[in-house]
Amino acid sequence: MLQIAFDIGGTFTDFALFDSSTGRVEIWKVLTTQREPARAVIESLAARVGAGLLLVDEVQGVLHATTIATNAILERKGSRTALITTAGFRDVLLIGRQKRYDTNNLHLDKPTPFLERADIFEVAERLSPDGSVIATLDIAAARSVAGRIRAGGYRSVAIVFLHAYANPAHEQRMADVLADVAPDVDITMSSAISPKFREYERTSTTVANAYIKPLVDGYLSALQGSLRELGIGTDLSIMQSNGGLASSELARAYPIRIVESGPAAGVLLCAEVGREEGFDHVLSFDMGGTTAKLGAIDGGVPAVTPTFEVDMVGYRKGSGLPLNVMAIELLEIGAGGGSLARARMGLITVGPDSAGAEPGPICYGRGGTDPTITDANLVLGYLDPAFFNGGAMRLDTDGAADGIARDVGAPLGLSLHEAAWGVHSVANANMERAMRIVSIERGRDPRHYALVAFGGAGPVHAGRLAHALDIPRVIVPRGAGVGSALGLLVAERKIDFGLTRVVRLDGTAQAAITTIFAELEQRVMAEARRMQGQGDITLHRSASMHHVGQGYEIRVELRASPMDGDDEGAMRTAFYDRYKQEYGYVDPDSAIEVTDWHLIAVVVGSRAGSTLRLDNAVRGGAAVIGRRPAWFPETGGMTECPIIDRYAMPSGEVFTGPALIEERESTTVVLPGDTASISVHGNLIIDIGRSR
Repeated sequence: MLQIAFDIGGTFTDFALFDSSTGRVEIWKVLTTQREPARAVIESLAARVGAGLLLVDEVQGVLHATTIATNAILERKGSRTALITTAGFRDVLLIGRQKRYDTNNLHLDKPTPFLERADIFEVAERLSPDGSVIATLDIAAARSVAGRIRAGGYRSVAIVFLHAYANPAHEQRMADVLADVAPDVDITMSSAISPKFREYERTSTTVANAYIKPLVDGYLSALQGSLRELGIGTDLSIMQSNGGLASSELARAYPIRIVESGPAAGVLLCAEVGREEGFDHVLSFDMGGTTAKLGAIDGGVPAVTPTFEVDMVGYRKGSGLPLNVMAIELLEIGAGGGSLARARMGLITVGPDSAGAEPGPICYGRGGTDPTITDANLVLGYLDPAFFNGGAMRLDTDGAADGIARDVGAPLGLSLHEAAWGVHSVANANMERAMRIVSIERGRDPRHYALVAFGGAGPVHAGRLAHALDIPRVIVPRGAGVGSALGLLVAERKIDFGLTRVVRLDGTAQAAITTIFAELEQRVMAEARRMQGQGDITLHRSASMHHVGQGYEIRVELRASPMDGDDEGAMRTAFYDRYKQEYGYVDPDSAIEVTDWHLIAVVVGSRAGSTLRLDNAVRGGAAVIGRRPAWFPETGGMTECPIIDRYAMPSGEVFTGPALIEERESTTVVLPGDTASISVHGNLIIDIGRSR
């Protein structure tokens, strides 16, 4: 029985076909069709069906990671959306937070909101923070607003009433009125999407969900319909930001849960590879054609956060749009192979805009005229123009050289190779800055981590990053070029839910703790039963806590056993441990308060591929298949170095850089003084030399 996994990226669409009867995986990649992302998927699968390489009757599951929600948010290409809120709170979304993310910048850039002030409607009603009714919902005003929304041609509506996290009754009544007056409008309630306090964050999350909901719903419906026309009738599973798979129905209802879909899948692969090689602490580095994504795995488990931001300015906290969605902790920057390189004001700049797949880098020969990182890497000799994507694409070296020389070299008075090296180095510097944020600035010592690099361009740049941060070892998994697709195969089915209930741990909180987790379990289990896959469901509990008076919380993992008995004491101990890890000290005399409560349900044994086998057998013949010049400043510039066929590298044999290790979907650059070998698991291990 077969499982098809595919990840649609900005430049390439990656596939992994898993045969559960043998454990073997077949991988490939094709250029993404940007205007119709699903078309490349259907055309590629149809070609394999037509060639007899895929039997649709044997397909048991289809797993998908997508950037459609992310792109709709970043490009502001969602549906026309209205917001209904409590009278007097019309400007919450537009004002945001008073705190400035850059105190000294008098011209701050703020993310463009999803809607204008004219799209925000007020209705008289009022709840207190404990959910009690201060003023009932004005039904006449509600019907009037619903009529204006219908007349205004809105496609989607977000309902966010003050303190609805404590009592959803008014939002539900407003939704009923909308359904009666404007039945064609999609409705998103904050009490269903984000039942948490802090009005700005809750409003931002709810509006974002409403903004992308029609687009995601239409995309997934059309994709599933096309798969059925192809003869693949199995249900579609979607990767969520939290690193778990969910049904397409859940993703269509709560599309905000899939904003970090593709990057999350890649981090799961890194955790799996780390476990294989005996590393509990891993930094993940995914560099594709459009962006680079960086994350961390501590104790074998990907770091997660109950909230995150999108569309950040300069990676600065507080500069983006906040989303109350549990997600694997990632930092994404505009530094992919297709990121555009330019000379500006005497400097080289790279990204964040990208050539994507259409037209793509100059060297793709598809009409691109602006030089990119991929063009620079080709000029530097790191890529084989005849073996890109396993020979499925031939690269235009002369075109890339002309573009680099014209747009970068000539304006700055640099030679061709100096200009290309400048582009490569600036890209590395951007990624190094992001990696320092993920590691050092978040309390992680990179000297104690391994770096797992994947994506089509990740292995080209990983060695430089490792040297810059003193990371001792780089791991490049087999099939690294399609890492996110492989990550889908090791993902479990998962659902999470969180809510706000402010509880002080003062010795009398046990009853409240038991009641809250019982409510969470009821909500989570209702969704978990709808998930595909069989197996027992395990529950993971956590809470966001702080000392009374503090404005921000830290997320604390709680014990897995049912919450009864002395849970209050256990929560206090867990908070002190986590607080000391974060800040270096504890104050046992300061009162503790819990604000948000979280519960995750995981279907045990629901992974598509519990044992993945990407044919680790060594191909016959010599591992060194040739030589070509590549740019290494350590050896004086262009240096003849060996070209190594990864598929012919025997386990245990050590190769010393400078060297280029090629496989179909990616190329690994081994720097001078570093050593590379294949582990017994088939992963490429690069030990970073300490001589520099």
